[in-house]
Amino acid sequence: MRQIACLHTAASNIKLFDAACPPGLALRHVIRPDLLAEAEAAGGLTPAIAARTAAAIAALATTGIHAVLLTCSTLGPALAQTRAAIPLLRADAALAEAAMRGGGRVVALCAVETTLAPTAALFGPACETRLVPGAWAAFRAGDAQTYAQMVAAAADAAFAEGARCVALAQASMAPAAALCRNGTPLTSPAASLAALA
Repeated sequence: MRQIACLHTAASNIKLFDAACPPGLALRHVIRPDLLAEAEAAGGLTPAIAARTAAAIAALATTGIHAVLLTCSTLGPALAQTRAAIPLLRADAALAEAAMRGGGRVVALCAVETTLAPTAALFGPACETRLVPGAWAAFRAGDAQTYAQMVAAAADAAFAEGARCVALAQASMAPAAALCRNGTPLTSPAASLAALA
């Protein structure tokens, strides 16, 4: 059984990754909401926040852990400055790879503004990155149902406009996939854990 340490910034992500976990992997979860809160307050990932994120990731790369998975899209770029003897993976990087495979029009949806720039950089110019207005306010207010409905509506709109693939860039958006009617978006919990498996 391979042990995967997951660094989250929202406790609600634990059940999303547990639900998507394939056989052969065991997940250990660490929650650091402070890192995302700091990034939101700063308007994005700063060098200081990236350094603290990298230190948190390195601390998880301990004996018995086979890989570390960073599940927060806003903090994702910090992985590039992390050094460890085991594989390190951004959940959104696995999502981007899965989404861009096969060509065609790809739309990546984000709920929080601090995720827009790292998502656009990760997916590249061939992908259209969009913000779902108001969705993050619903998430922050604890209204998971409205949050998922808003994301699903945005995904359905993208499919209706001709997108071959819609990617839900943040792990917290995953429940919206089950509500979509025009297609099935890709989610980072499923894509990243499949990559690790």
